[in-house]
Parts: sequence; C-alpha cells; structure tokens
Amino acid sequence: MKFTETTGKTIEDAIAAGLLELGREREDVKVDVLEEPVKGIFGLLGNRWARVRISYEDDPGNLACVFIEDVCAAMGVQADCLVKKSADIYHVDISGPELGILIGRRGDTLDALQYLTNLAVSKQLFEKVRIIVDVEGYRQRREETLVRLARRLSDKVKQTGTRVVLEPMNRHERRIIHTALQDEVRISTFSEGEEPNRRVVISLKRGRDVS
Repeated sequence: MKFTETTGKTIEDAIAAGLLELGREREDVKVDVLEEPVKGIFGLLGNRWARVRISYEDDPGNLACVFIEDVCAAMGVQADCLVKKSADIYHVDISGPELGILIGRRGDTLDALQYLTNLAVSKQLFEKVRIIVDVEGYRQRREETLVRLARRLSDKVKQTGTRVVLEPMNRHERRIIHTALQDEVRISTFSEGEEPNRRVVISLKRGRDVS
C-alpha cells in the first residue's frame, strides 16, 4: 500500500493535492479525513486547514503496463496494453503497429520482456506475482501452430517408425508438444540436450519420461 498525507484550506483542496502528488485518480484511492478545516476568529486567528490521508493498493496489472510501455517507449515502439486477470495470473496483451521486434525469433524477445516484467513488478510489490505477456495473441497462435506440428509429426513417426527431433524450444513450448501427444497410445515424447538447445523427440512408445 502507498499513501500520503496532505493539507488544504478545504477537504477537497487537500484531496486534490494528494492526488497530484500520487499521480492517481479519485476513484482509485481511499481517502481518510484526519482533520476537518476550522475557521478562526474573523476568519484569521486560529485557522486550521484540513488534513487527509490518501492511500491505494498497487495493482500488478497496472504496474506491468507502466513498465512495458516505458520499455517500448525507450525502444521507439508505440504500444498499448490490455490487462485481464485469471485466478492469480495477470495476462497483459500488447497491441500496436510493427510489434514484431517485441516477439523476436521464436518468441525469445517476448519471453525476455515477460521475465523482466515479472521481476520489476514483484520487486515493487515485495511479493512474487505471475504475469504473462503477449503481443496481439502471438502465444495463442504459436501454441496452435505447435499442436498442429506435433500431430503432423506424430503421424509421420507412426507411418515410418523413425523418430523425429524438433528444433530447440523453451520449456513452455516443449510442454505444449508433450501435452498435445500425451494421449497417443503408440507415441512417446521426451526431451534431450541441454538448455538453451534442449529439443523434443517424438518416437514410437519406448517408456521414456516427459521432461
């Protein structure tokens, strides 16, 4: 929680000063009136200004958007963020023109941005949060592509009996392949190699563990 205490001739003046200091809108904060304004004799002697305490809880989604938009601005990229919360996960989707630079090769840049966003927000809140960063639905499209690839290669393995080794993928994408084929009774998937060159192997069932 963040807060400030401010004063003003009236309660509204004190609130306005606090909102300006915190950079927040009235609907985003909680206001506690600590002291009512008091007029002295003839409106001069004994005057007491109003004093208020304004507080608000930092929202992980908003913090993530601020961080991402600052990073994009530094890169000269125009970007807007939309936040949706599912359970304890904050989904941030970035939209704007020419955002390919934020995705990178096989989503490497996007993964790095997501990692830094989680790190920055967790540091500000002093607690761990989970934020998934996407660019105009790229992750969903990538998942659909990987599922189709997994099923196509699975059919090839069943037809030829020869195992197939995919290109290096991160842990999340490897998990998509494993999950897509987990119900195939004749097919086994496992990972081999060291990061960042760890690859998924699709083969006929051999009793290997998924990793």
